[in-house]
This record gives sequence, structure tokens and C-alpha cells, in this order.
Amino acid sequence: QVQLLESGGGLVQAGGSLRLSCAASGRTFRSYAMGWFRQAPGKEREFVAAISSSGGSTAYADSVKGRFTISRANAKNTVYLQMNSLKPEDTAIYYCAAAPFTGVVVTSTQYNYWGQGTQVTVSS
Repeated sequence: QVQLLESGGGLVQAGGSLRLSCAASGRTFRSYAMGWFRQAPGKEREFVAAISSSGGSTAYADSVKGRFTISRANAKNTVYLQMNSLKPEDTAIYYCAAAPFTGVVVTSTQYNYWGQGTQVTVSS
């Protein structure tokens, strides 16, 4: 069982930055691939970024590539999402998720555990 708790969301102006954190419970965090997804009002949840269990491999949605960076600190049971050059279209609830795989996972259905989400609002 893995419990996830996101933090770091908030209101920021376009062009600004935020860093999201996701703290995981349990001793098996380093065995899980991690991902960030987001859901904007009236839209389906979409993939944002993912990282392998070791942290050695990452993947990004085209819409955030070059602006967002996913990383993890296995010793701290935490995964991060550094978001730079934010745009109003990045406004959404951001969720972290854990999947019982070692490689990068980009499909939401492969994730077993989800956090409750943190709101990110980017004003123009």
C-alpha cells in the first residue's frame, strides 16, 4: 500500500515557476515508477511527466517538454515536478501516481495509487 500526498500548488502569474512535491508512505517507494498527471476543468486527466523507479529515465508530454522537470529522491520518498515558464493552459489539478514497475510508465491505467491532487492556477 502506498499513500501519496501532493503539495506546492498555488496561484502564479504566466511565466512564473512552481515546484510540486509528492511525499509517499511506505518502504517500497524505490520500487515504484512515478508520474504526474493533470486535469483541467471540463477536460480528461492527461499525462504530464513520468520517471522510472531508479530515476534514470524520464518522459514528458509534448506540451510541457522543455519547461517541466520531474525528479525523485528515493531516500526521502519524494517525487518532484519543477514547472517553469508556466502558461494559463497549465492551470489544472495536478496528481501524482505510483505504478509497480521499474521503467517509465505514461499510461494512467497502469498506475495503482493516486494522490488527492494539488491545484495549480496560472493567471495571464
